[in-house]
Amino acid sequence: MTEASGENLYRILPLEGGLTIYSVSEHMGLLLRALAPGAEVELDLSALDELDCAGLQLLVLTKQEANRQGCQLRLSHHSPAVIEAFELSGLASFFGDPILIKPSDE
Repeated sequence: MTEASGENLYRILPLEGGLTIYSVSEHMGLLLRALAPGAEVELDLSALDELDCAGLQLLVLTKQEANRQGCQLRLSHHSPAVIEAFELSGLASFFGDPILIKPSDE
């Protein structure tokens, strides 16, 4: 990743697999390095199949750091695991991103 000014910078970061206590240390550096003043960063959560309290804490930290830096962070394409974790924790409104709930296959 190049070190460039955040102006007019738009990044999409897909997260895959689990964001759990076992993997947050691997993801933390990547997420925090993606932030830059004036940048727009979108986290694509569609392939995230597991999210625990440590993963939620990392997403909260990333959102807070983005706000501190003046970076716009959006969470998109929430997987069922993410939606469930947000509902259980009550954090959906903290992030403020629209959550599209897909109808279940019957």
